[in-house]
Amino acid sequence: MAPLIALFVGSIAARIAGWLGVDYVGSWVSALAVGLAVMFVVTGVAHFVSPLRTDLIAIVPPQLPRAGLLVTITGVLELLGAVGLLIPGTRVAAAVCLLGLMLAMFPANIYASRMPTPPQSMTTELSVRIAEEVVFLAAALVVVIGSL
Repeated sequence: MAPLIALFVGSIAARIAGWLGVDYVGSWVSALAVGLAVMFVVTGVAHFVSPLRTDLIAIVPPQLPRAGLLVTITGVLELLGAVGLLIPGTRVAAAVCLLGLMLAMFPANIYASRMPTPPQSMTTELSVRIAEEVVFLAAALVVVIGSL
């Protein structure tokens, strides 16, 4: 739920700043890019702090090698993507790459939903996770299409 809150609060705060005269966030598309960046900072940092890192490692499907390394790599990619969203010249590329990353990582959510005893931070129902993922993917698509 924290990533969804970060997306909404970040986007709304950025849009309010736009209404107050900050040209950088003068549209909903640019404000949404800021909100997505805030969300990816939140999720990216989670890849490196306990106990969330341990929980993320636990939900990597066992057929994938080196779960800890995968969690580190995806965390770095999320943080780099957040930076890319904030730079108008790289915004579209960053949003497209993050779309792909979100789709690539979603199977871990499915795996977590099927675990008999998932980590405490991963107990959200799959239907809720899917709904959140749709919101995140839609936000990234709006940024891509609106920035072209």
